[in-house]
Amino acid sequence: MADVSLSGASLGVDSIQSSYLAQVQRRRLYGGLTLLIFIVLMVSGFTIADDRNAGGFWNGLHQVGDYPTDVLSEAWEQRADLPGLVVKYFPALVETVNIAAVSTLIGAIGGLFLSLLGTRGLAKWPRLILLFRRLSDIMRAVPEIVVALVLIFVLGGGPVPAMIAIAIHTAGSLGKMFSEVSENADLKPLEGLESTGATWFKRMLIGILPQVAPNYVSYTLLRFEINIRASAILGFVGAGGLGYELRNAMAWGPGRFDEAAAIFILLFGTIVFFDQVSSRYRNRLTEGQAQ
Repeated sequence: MADVSLSGASLGVDSIQSSYLAQVQRRRLYGGLTLLIFIVLMVSGFTIADDRNAGGFWNGLHQVGDYPTDVLSEAWEQRADLPGLVVKYFPALVETVNIAAVSTLIGAIGGLFLSLLGTRGLAKWPRLILLFRRLSDIMRAVPEIVVALVLIFVLGGGPVPAMIAIAIHTAGSLGKMFSEVSENADLKPLEGLESTGATWFKRMLIGILPQVAPNYVSYTLLRFEINIRASAILGFVGAGGLGYELRNAMAWGPGRFDEAAAIFILLFGTIVFFDQVSSRYRNRLTEGQAQ
């Protein structure tokens, strides 16, 4: 009897082991096939893009350092003028930071309402949860540059189209992040506030926001870093700010490379500064919440 039970247990262990090994082999096979498909797509995509390019990647690869070399050499020759150029383009930098700050603030407010209205258990209108979620998806799916180009055609060049475009994308992105945070919030305070007859707005303000505020602020600061870079990039399509000045300096070519170098220094220094400040405050918020 004991021999039968031992043999049955041994067969059970062997069956589990063989099943596990089969699953591992299937995962390796699927992983290998996925990697192979990815490599094929990458190679085919690169080949198509290289064929449609005006020049050729491999033919122009040896020239990749020519432009940075020209910029650096001219900037070094006229290095005495760099401080004055930095001061000259500082107002454009302030405009870029203002675009990022205002668009982040507007986008954070929009993302806050999108998240609360699109989260189960918190939504004021539960039947419209899918609508607000899809709206958030659409807003973050359309690139800022596409929205900016359309708005520039309607409103003309300037910082306003850039601000609106970045704010729309920010609202969609933060709406998604905020919603994930709100889903983990404790709903017991809401039940207590609802029993006292508090309105939906008061329930969110008193029962939910104190719980999620550290994460909300952390995500907003992270998005502010991204928006500084986005506002500089949008300047290349005529949306104003430091990017617009950089495009003009680069398009002019030799003779204004020192101005391009000064703008690069301003942009790089600003991004590093706000990255460090934002990271410091985000770490404080995270540590404070953990404690």
